[in-house]
Amino acid sequence: MIELIQTYWLYFLIGQYPNGPLGGLALTVLLAALGLVLAFPLGLLLGLARISEHRALRWPVTALVFAVRGIPLLMVVFWAYFFLPSVTGHKTDQFTTMLIALVVFDGVYIAEIVRAGVRGIPDGQMHAARSLGFGRFGALRYVILPQALRHMLPSLVNQFVSTIKETSLGYIIGLTEVAFITTQINTQVFTKPVQVYATLAVTYFVLCFGLSRVAYVMERRLATTRA
Repeated sequence: MIELIQTYWLYFLIGQYPNGPLGGLALTVLLAALGLVLAFPLGLLLGLARISEHRALRWPVTALVFAVRGIPLLMVVFWAYFFLPSVTGHKTDQFTTMLIALVVFDGVYIAEIVRAGVRGIPDGQMHAARSLGFGRFGALRYVILPQALRHMLPSLVNQFVSTIKETSLGYIIGLTEVAFITTQINTQVFTKPVQVYATLAVTYFVLCFGLSRVAYVMERRLATTRA
C-alpha cells in the first residue's frame, strides 16, 4: 500500500491538475464546501418560510421540503443532468450539475436545521424583542437568529460531513472526484483493488471522523455555555 500511495498520491489528491481539470480529494472537498456555502442562504430562507405566520408561504415551502427530502440525491443529480439542459437549452458540465444538485438537496436539510434552531430559542426571547419595539423580522434578525445560528453550528458541521460523502455520487455522471479517481487508479493497477479502495475508505474516515469530532466538541461547549 505504501508503494501505491507513493506512486499515485498526487493524482489521488488533485487529479490531472495543473495539466488538466482539478480532481481527486481536492475537488471533493471544494465541491462539498461550495455546496454547503451556497445551500446555506437557500436553507435559511426556506427555514424561515417554514416558520412563517403566513400559510400561503409556509405550506408550499413545507411541501417542497418534504418532497425533496423524500427522494434520493441520485434522482436530483439525474434531474439536474438531464432535465435542466432540456429546459434551459444549455448543457452544464459535471461539476456545475453536481453543485446544483447539492445546493438543492442540502438546502432543504439546512432549512430543517434552521427551523429547529429557531424553534429551540425560548418564546420569551421573541416576546422580549417585540416588547422593545422590534417587528417580527427585526426580532428574528437581531435577537433570534444570532442565538439560533450559534446552536446550529454542530448540525451544520455534520451536514458538511454528509455532503462530503454525497459528492461520491458525482461518479455516476463522470465527475472526477476522489471516488472516480480511485477507480481510475484501480484500473491502472488492477491487481491491488483491496489496497486501492482501502485507501479511499481510510481517507473518507479520517476526513469525516475529524469533522464529526469538531461537531462533538462544539456541542459540548454549547452545552457547557447553556449550563
